[in-house]
Amino acid sequence: MFQLPCRCCGPFTHRPGASFPGRRAVAAGMLAGLAALTLPPRAALGAEAVPRTALTPDQALQRMKQGNDQFRTDAPFRSATGRERRVELARGQAPFCVLIGCSDSRVPPELLFGRGLGELFIVRNAGNTVDTAALGSVEYGVGVLGCPLVVVLGHEGCGAVAAALSVVERNSSFPGVVGEMIQPIIPAVLSARQPDGAVSLDDAVVANARRVAARLGTQSTVLRDAVDQGRLKVVAARYDLDDGDVTWFEDL
Repeated sequence: MFQLPCRCCGPFTHRPGASFPGRRAVAAGMLAGLAALTLPPRAALGAEAVPRTALTPDQALQRMKQGNDQFRTDAPFRSATGRERRVELARGQAPFCVLIGCSDSRVPPELLFGRGLGELFIVRNAGNTVDTAALGSVEYGVGVLGCPLVVVLGHEGCGAVAAALSVVERNSSFPGVVGEMIQPIIPAVLSARQPDGAVSLDDAVVANARRVAARLGTQSTVLRDAVDQGRLKVVAARYDLDDGDVTWFEDL
């Protein structure tokens, strides 16, 4: 019997004639140990602490419409933002709507729809477009958090859409990566052309929101399956800056 050094726990004893475990056996044992520590996906992502929303897609959309009605008419409402709500949300989140909106400071989603903490899962960028990161966020909201509704919200006077329109009409260029950022909007601008070739900014805004919403199902099997199973509705919308009114486009 003799001693061999062990890197992790010092010397160990080997008896003559005994065999060492092979590399595959060691690796299998390590993988088994790791598997025992693996959590279910939703729990691992902090989504098991609270139950998912029980709202259907139509009920979720109706709640958004009612919230906007209260906002635009200055009706009194109280959203859940107090300490009790914060303590509740510290356990986990269960939003009922994924909202893809513009970064514009005049378009704050929670205010426009009268919603409080933990109700909206929001993805915002200039022009309310969807790249890989945004699509992954939407899939997380639907597939992991269980949101039954996705809203793509464009708005009056969108600067990103105006920039894309300027590229189409005047071949404008922009500094930095702004030009790259607005590239996905250009097809929507082109689709909004009138027979005489003219394109209004508002038509382009609506076309962009509708195009992004319509393409979500083709870009993601997670979303397409949820829609096919009746668990998800995807709609486009357009917000009016001065009226505060949201126009809905459900016929995608």
